[in-house]
Amino acid sequence: MKDDRPMTFDALLPPQMAGRAINVGVNKAKLNLGSMFALAVLAGAFIAMGAIFCTVTVTGGCGSYGLTKLFGGLSFCLGLILVVVAGAELFTGNNLIVMAQVSGKIEVKDVLRNWIVVYVGNLVGSVAMAAIMFMSLQYTEPGGKGAVGITALSIAAGKCSLPWLGAFARGIYCNALVCLAVWLCFSARSTTDKILSIIFPITAFVACGFEHCVANMYFIPVGLIIKSDAAFIAQVGAQVANLDNLTLYGFFVKNLVPVTLGNIVGGSLLVGLIYWWIFERPQKMTPGDS
Repeated sequence: MKDDRPMTFDALLPPQMAGRAINVGVNKAKLNLGSMFALAVLAGAFIAMGAIFCTVTVTGGCGSYGLTKLFGGLSFCLGLILVVVAGAELFTGNNLIVMAQVSGKIEVKDVLRNWIVVYVGNLVGSVAMAAIMFMSLQYTEPGGKGAVGITALSIAAGKCSLPWLGAFARGIYCNALVCLAVWLCFSARSTTDKILSIIFPITAFVACGFEHCVANMYFIPVGLIIKSDAAFIAQVGAQVANLDNLTLYGFFVKNLVPVTLGNIVGGSLLVGLIYWWIFERPQKMTPGDS
């Protein structure tokens, strides 16, 4: 049968984006466990690659706090670009699956299954990348003076030094921007569209110092592993503020828990459920409607 509908290259409009987001959510929730976990490990590795790029970029600064943060944010975009374009399962972006659940297309257990499997897979991929980076000795560069390692330790210690409520609030802001980046990608017709949709929201969250649970699954473990190098710490430890706060307790309790909860609020509630309510909620018929 011939399709007489006109072909268009225009970006999808928000009501169409909502429908697309729901369909994507259904497909993600119904993935088999093996594929879901493997794609989640990849996402953790991809976000870690963005974090590695960001760490190197901000090392040494560029004479301006704002510009250093800006370039760090731009480099971190690599992570979500790889996730979206190459294909992977990222916990924070998958917070939008709630749109499919409230639409009645999947059940709560499907959402929780996806979130738990993807979260664990993201953690495995991120920590594995941290371990490989430690083995590479890249943290001793440049010139063996350890500037990259000092930056990695400073980032990790700073994250573990945040107050619980502060980490939670930064998590809300972060995943609102991450999910807005993913939401914008639902309008895209090309790879270029997707990349351009990602750059500004992700650069903003990194530059503003917001907290992303999957990124922190790399940033903090790599700091913890570097801290285990006694000789390196003896050399550079005095240059890192709050290094004593960089502990497993600081990682899991003070950072990962509040940031994850904040990410869920920011992505699921402030983006997913709001856009579902605007475009997809059942509308009541009024007298005279047909």
